[in-house]
Amino acid sequence: MDTEKEQLFEKMLVCVEVYDMIKQTNVLDFWRAEMEQLSLFSEGINRNAPLASRLRPEVLEEYIGQEHLVGEGKVLRNMLDKDSISSMIFWGPPGVGKTTLARIIARKTKSSFIDFSAVTSGIKEIKDVMKQAENDRMVGLKTIVFVDEIHRFNKAQQDAFLPYVEKGSIILIGATTENPSFEINSALLSRCKVFVLQALNTSDMKKLIERALTDAKGLGNQKIHIDERIIDAIAVFANGDARTALNTLDMAVLNGRIEPDGSITVLEELLEQCTGKKMLLYDRAGEEHYNLISALHKSMRNSDPDAAVYWLARMLEAGEDPLYVARRLVRFASEDIGMADPQALQIAVAAYQASHFNGMPECDVNLTHAVVYLSMAPKSNALYVGYGKAREDARSMLTEPVPLQIRNGVTELMQSLHYGEGYQYAHDTENKITDMQCLPDSLAGKRYYEPTMQGQEAQISKRLADIIQQKKVLREANDKKR
Repeated sequence: MDTEKEQLFEKMLVCVEVYDMIKQTNVLDFWRAEMEQLSLFSEGINRNAPLASRLRPEVLEEYIGQEHLVGEGKVLRNMLDKDSISSMIFWGPPGVGKTTLARIIARKTKSSFIDFSAVTSGIKEIKDVMKQAENDRMVGLKTIVFVDEIHRFNKAQQDAFLPYVEKGSIILIGATTENPSFEINSALLSRCKVFVLQALNTSDMKKLIERALTDAKGLGNQKIHIDERIIDAIAVFANGDARTALNTLDMAVLNGRIEPDGSITVLEELLEQCTGKKMLLYDRAGEEHYNLISALHKSMRNSDPDAAVYWLARMLEAGEDPLYVARRLVRFASEDIGMADPQALQIAVAAYQASHFNGMPECDVNLTHAVVYLSMAPKSNALYVGYGKAREDARSMLTEPVPLQIRNGVTELMQSLHYGEGYQYAHDTENKITDMQCLPDSLAGKRYYEPTMQGQEAQISKRLADIIQQKKVLREANDKKR
């Protein structure tokens, strides 16, 4: 019996020595990399796979977008280059490359990659995966666990990751379209670095589409005729979602007209059928973008709700970002209405929030609500003009000292220098008004805000005139006392 134990022990020693030899010669790394290539990226050579899967980048050089994270010298790129990856959360809209970036990280850091679904997996599956990752860690293997839609995990499921993240058994990469501050447990979130991924811009989308048309893994083996206008239209229609862009392109090509020479022509009407939209699409960075937003702004300024709603529809149906339109409405509410209807700003901000909550197409009526209200509101540019005059003075008189009476004398030294001396507390007076000078001496008496007689600003104008008169009376009375 003792002999059998000795023989078994010797065999175990041999196994350990063989493993050490494999590890030292990097055969294990090679084998693992090859298996990873087959398991993770086999869809790249599957001609029946969706275009988006076939074109999934395998290295950073192929990755499009997120330059603020993976560009040269940027934070995530530096972490990758130094192989100092820690657990992280990718927060961003759909189709911006969260899963792809996680796979690239796993490949670059030579780690095992486990794709985990927050929709179909429970605590048991988490523990099974963590046990395997712990065993791999004991033999020097890194494991990246990628959890898509991590916000769908409940508290107990998220907590199940904590001990393994803390011990370093796994590197957790979670992807979410929701704000991590609200959807991820604070204990888990505190152990992860949050990276915000942005929707791809039109230029990035066009690069992606052109790559799909030329890359052999995509449509490069086919001869395809497609106008630049149609490429632009797909790029704008996708609204920053790479998957939508590639799926739309794939559908348009599959339904394209087959020419006698076997080539495929993508027609405008085919794209309209695939997207359900007319070819009203335009480049958001181009001239038409600015023409339309100018038309909307000037129609509202001219109190023409019909024209304003038309230009709003032109923009939204052309694929414009509704939040961009909403931001312009917020600006308009203060620039062109201001104190003539103080509620206008509240309406505009509410429209922005509603657009954020609902998205397109549901938010179209929210924006219409705001556009009509702003069009019909009384107009005043007094705030815009007033700030413009104040800005000119501020830029040309940057060194004007703050009057001593309105400085905060919080120390004895400041008080000895007369900080706060002569300050008049308005609440101590009957009308809550004093004649204290708050502008620098060189600007004393200067008027910036001059209200109009439009809407509620007429009442404000009357109130301001009354304040100015009361201050004049107080000043004259104080002058007589002196």
